[in-house]
Amino acid sequence: MITETDIFRALQPVNRDRDDAAPIGGGKPRRRAAVLCPLVPRDTGLHVMLTVRSAQLKVHAGQIAFPGGKIDPSDASPLAAALREADEEIGLPAEDVDILGMLDPYDTSTGFVVRPFIGMVKPRFVPIPHEGEVAEVFEVPFDFLMDFDNHERIERVHEGRTRRFYQMIHGKYRIWGATAGMLRNLAHRVNHACGDRVMREAG
Repeated sequence: MITETDIFRALQPVNRDRDDAAPIGGGKPRRRAAVLCPLVPRDTGLHVMLTVRSAQLKVHAGQIAFPGGKIDPSDASPLAAALREADEEIGLPAEDVDILGMLDPYDTSTGFVVRPFIGMVKPRFVPIPHEGEVAEVFEVPFDFLMDFDNHERIERVHEGRTRRFYQMIHGKYRIWGATAGMLRNLAHRVNHACGDRVMREAG
């Protein structure tokens, strides 16, 4: 089983006083965003808390996502933006989150560079979905999402262009696109961090 220590070892440290979401690459400027990947310790192990976006939204309606969004000029840092959005979207107070670290920026096909932060949420927290933005909040076992056997590569042609992405299906939930991409990046880091131990346990 993957532990909190494995995750901590896999992540980049966070400097709360510095803007850590500098744009990546050159060319056209990217819009900047930040998300929080909330991990919740349960009796059965770690779970990832995800949201279903409201069908009323103009962009990515009905899709599964992490709490998060655009970084506002008033946000002190990308982390502050991620925590603000989590509070607004699911009622998660910043004091109920222990930030473990962050992943590399994720460049999306829709023109965003997203900074993902990983945080441990107190199990007492009960989400309150923001009406009009979040239709549902649910959890998926962390080990399931970190298992590459559950990552399916999909290829679709959209408006004459071939798009390739990953999806992870758990029950009635289909996690795909940027959210699946960030989870897969986390899986690479976590599996690298604990691979030797996992192999010894498997043997």
